[in-house]
Amino acid sequence: MMGPAHSLSGAAAWLGVGAAVAAGGCAMPWPVLVVGALICAGAALAPDLDHKSATISRAFGPISRNLCEIIDRLSHTVYKATRMKGDPRRNGGHRTLTHTALWALLIGAGASALAVTGGRWAVLGILFVHMVLAVEGLLWRMARTSSDVLVWLLGAAGAWILAEVLNRPGNGSDWLFSGPGEEYMWLGLPIVLGALVHDIGDALTVSGCPILWPLPIGRKRWYPVGPPKAMRFRAGSWVELKVLMPSFMLLGALGGLGALEIV
Repeated sequence: MMGPAHSLSGAAAWLGVGAAVAAGGCAMPWPVLVVGALICAGAALAPDLDHKSATISRAFGPISRNLCEIIDRLSHTVYKATRMKGDPRRNGGHRTLTHTALWALLIGAGASALAVTGGRWAVLGILFVHMVLAVEGLLWRMARTSSDVLVWLLGAAGAWILAEVLNRPGNGSDWLFSGPGEEYMWLGLPIVLGALVHDIGDALTVSGCPILWPLPIGRKRWYPVGPPKAMRFRAGSWVELKVLMPSFMLLGALGGLGALEIV
């Protein structure tokens, strides 16, 4: 799928989780719901770090462009080193390593560890990166026509304000993990969810997605998981723009209302 659809699906997924835990009698504090939705929307773009033309490659100027080239080469190297006889030869690493459940779990665990051990500036860094990506994905028309500096300033301001809100007692810095020194450990959860939602979205397209790597399936280690081919669509097609994106908006709105126990 394209960047805006990925971001919308990520936000909707976290809002849906919020509604589910609220229904179970353990509602999220509203700052956790908002921050988690924005992080998940940003994280839903991150698996495309292996694609030099993706939205994330433009998000941070030369830094993200160079990082995408490095991740593309790393992914291609891992693909070549682990491919089985049934896996086709490839010229690049797009939709390989960063499009797996294992990658999502590792990135999320790394973010949680960084948030716990790195203190305030690490939390601000995680929030800033994902706020910028959320702006790029959710407000993509405005982001495309505005300057990168404006988007970065908006991301920085959002990260600073949201961190201040979360720091207030009862607002969720210790949500889910309340032990000493475990504040902000939950930040890895929307990152994992965003990456997995991205992978599921790509699995619906004609190319599928190797979510289950490194598990071998038949003669392939990079098996492109997906529904029957007749049910798949091309990225950017009318199905994505006219059906999926409005559906994500509706589901996100319903999830948000349920999470806030309004419905």
